Amino acid sequence: MTTDLHYRASKRLAECISIAEQHFQQTLPIPTLSFKLRGKAAGKAYLQTWEIRLNPVLFTENCDTFIDEVIPHEVAHLLAFKFYGRVPAHGAHWQSIMHHVFNVSPKTTHAMDITSVQGKTFEYQCQCSTYPLTIRRHNKVQRQQARYLCQKCRAALQFSGKQLS
Repeated sequence: MTTDLHYRASKRLAECISIAEQHFQQTLPIPTLSFKLRGKAAGKAYLQTWEIRLNPVLFTENCDTFIDEVIPHEVAHLLAFKFYGRVPAHGAHWQSIMHHVFNVSPKTTHAMDITSVQGKTFEYQCQCSTYPLTIRRHNKVQRQQARYLCQKCRAALQFSGKQLS
């Protein structure tokens, strides 16, 4: 990840905290920012440690979305926890912060292309459908630690023997 992207993320994080300080009329520390998040999630807020982790691959591929939406989204989680305690992750308090503090639509998921961070998937099937299961879920089935059911017919999914990606 480039120094410029790191700088832009840090700058946006500081802007969000400044906006929140004005809104709540309280001094707030800048959260720790790291780029250690892997997988399909764009970002994650760690409430107890006042930390935000961003996915460096998705950030590099979707910089504007991260600056405009993901960073305020994660800061809103920290603020909701600080001011309201343990509340539903994307509940009314978080939505209010997104809307009234950051003036950002409170979307709970992103619409980014995750092809570059998508892990291996395996084909599972029942009588009526096929499903791609992640390697984590596939391994749980193989170790007999989990069983997954079809959303339509409720039959147990069986591994077809095919790796999809």
